Amino acid sequence: MLDLPQRPRRNRQSAAIRGLCRETALSPGSLIYPLFVHDRDTDEEIASMPGCRRWSLDGLVGEVAEAHQLGVRAVALFPAVDDALKTPGAEECHNDDGLVQRAVRAIKADSPEVAVVTDVALDPYNSDGHDGLVAGDGRILNDETVAVLCEQALSQARAGADIVAPSDMMDGRVGAIRQALDEGGFRSVSILSYTAKYASAYYGPFRGALDSAPKAGDKKTYQMDPANAREALREAALDVDEGADMIMVKPAGPYLDIVALLAAEFDVPVAAYQVSGEYLMIQSAAAAGWVDREKVILESLLGIRRAGASAILTYFAKEAAGWLGA
Repeated sequence: MLDLPQRPRRNRQSAAIRGLCRETALSPGSLIYPLFVHDRDTDEEIASMPGCRRWSLDGLVGEVAEAHQLGVRAVALFPAVDDALKTPGAEECHNDDGLVQRAVRAIKADSPEVAVVTDVALDPYNSDGHDGLVAGDGRILNDETVAVLCEQALSQARAGADIVAPSDMMDGRVGAIRQALDEGGFRSVSILSYTAKYASAYYGPFRGALDSAPKAGDKKTYQMDPANAREALREAALDVDEGADMIMVKPAGPYLDIVALLAAEFDVPVAAYQVSGEYLMIQSAAAAGWVDREKVILESLLGIRRAGASAILTYFAKEAAGWLGA
């Protein structure tokens, strides 16, 4: 027999002992449920994201209530805006009677305890399909965009949003939005900044869900280069200094090193977004019978949590909450 004073397997020998030694916990309370909403009377399956829907307002309210019953306490809203409302100036984004604003009010009327996160970016409303305003020569205008984002955030706050989440990656937008919210009387509205949002190929199915792909060019002049890690530290330091209450890494799975890096460096909560491409890969592999769907979903979320994410945006939130509560 081996003479071993240390036998790590002793801490793994039963479910009870493994539970005592477990370092990371995954719970429904750490999940944010991204939901798509459109201005129609029926719910629609999304071809590019099997298992997800574009919800009508009534359907959305019901889905939020069901998820809340399972322990999901936060949702994030993404609008599929009618093409007729899209303009170069994205004016619809700050319409107080717009789709997102009505959706926030409807959720708050039915499930007031649920925290509603709203996306602050222009791509759903911009006829150019970009997160910012586009100049005649194709450049994305930073400061002019930030002014519109402030109007958008204020409109969402007036509707009752608990957290506004600028996902545009314009420079200086967190500080400008914080100032606009404070001056508008919304000091209690939080900012969840998409701090390290990479120019990723994993976003494709999402853009199909919202029909929000750029009409020309790409998003590489404002979203981060996937090759860079230290740049995320710079972005995070700026966002925290400007007043971000929480910061986010997007995508999650391929960027767990960035999640860990920011969680170790900053004392604000770090969120991570398990994006549509990650979702679709798991869905496709499970549909083909190659992986155990439930186990892989929960393991993927546990890995994101273990890397340091306080909150995880995932399309699996409702299902995962049901499994975790079982």
